[in-house]
Amino acid sequence: MTIFTKIINKEIPADIVYEDDDVLAFRDINPVAPTHVLVIPKKPIVNVGSAEGAEDGAIMGKCLLACQKVAELEGIDDFRVVANSGAKAGQSVFHLHFHVIGGRNLGWPPG
Repeated sequence: MTIFTKIINKEIPADIVYEDDDVLAFRDINPVAPTHVLVIPKKPIVNVGSAEGAEDGAIMGKCLLACQKVAELEGIDDFRVVANSGAKAGQSVFHLHFHVIGGRNLGWPPG
């Protein structure tokens, strides 16, 4: 069980920005920009690289639509969506999550 599962189960508090039946979005505790929200599926999927089948694809699509909703709720038109897949890519919690980052100019390359 990851920390994100505990947040989904309301065992750990989080600053929730958006929630529906399949997705939860909450503020990152270590933000890198004025807006930094994590969007996670309620179904445990480890990362993009481990997703399988139409059901996981549909859930990932719902997460991306939730990223759009978060940006709208946060009042930002320009934003970045990042999903790290694996430890070498910077993933530290092994539950699929998308970072919605914005509210300032974002440079490239990011890493």
